[in-house]
Amino acid sequence: MERTNRAKEVDAEVGELGDRNKIWQKETLKVDPEFFTRIGQGQAPKYLWIGCADSRVAAENLIGGKPGELFTHRNIANMVVSTDTNMRSVLQYAVDYLQVRHVIVCGHYDCGGIKAACSVKDHDLPLESWLSSIRDVYRLHKDELEAIDCDQERHKRMVELNVIEQCLNLFKTSDIQRRRRYTASRPDEFPCALPRIHAMVFSPADGILRRLNVDYRKHLGDAISIYHLYDDPLLDDEVI
Repeated sequence: MERTNRAKEVDAEVGELGDRNKIWQKETLKVDPEFFTRIGQGQAPKYLWIGCADSRVAAENLIGGKPGELFTHRNIANMVVSTDTNMRSVLQYAVDYLQVRHVIVCGHYDCGGIKAACSVKDHDLPLESWLSSIRDVYRLHKDELEAIDCDQERHKRMVELNVIEQCLNLFKTSDIQRRRRYTASRPDEFPCALPRIHAMVFSPADGILRRLNVDYRKHLGDAISIYHLYDDPLLDDEVI
């Protein structure tokens, strides 16, 4: 009987979500009576947000967003892995069908995925396989990272470098290149090659979302030609 009562208490935690939904729904209708009618007709977000699965960093919360503003994909440590069919499906849908104008990769300080990848420990499959891609980022920037004496500052820089590398991984994909090639060839319809890619980092300690200034052409360097999937001069000018 005691165990049954405890199970009911646990189930009540999920019931609480329904109660909170009812409150939110009523409050939303008070402010905007046509809100649900409007979003029920479909979505047209400007942004694809690739973020971390951490419970503290829900994208809409960070920007004070509303339903319909962001198309979102979240995983451990906001990774863009070319063989991840889940992420690639989200990317393709966002770019080809929703035609988003911006793709944002957002990391955050105090990231458990980054900390786990930088530790000397086997976390078992499949998590360990996922963390190996983060360790590759550390390997690429080993000299810079190990020149930082403070563990906290080293972690923060690793978070930033990981975000930058995932942005670079986006530029390598056929989805991004195909869409940017299309928009770059139609200057009367589009102001520039789209989508634009942005690197951001959120700090749970102060609630501030920071945009990283990234020179993507400098980071890719001579390797740009390696990842080009189209022999097109438009992409040479509009690669970033």
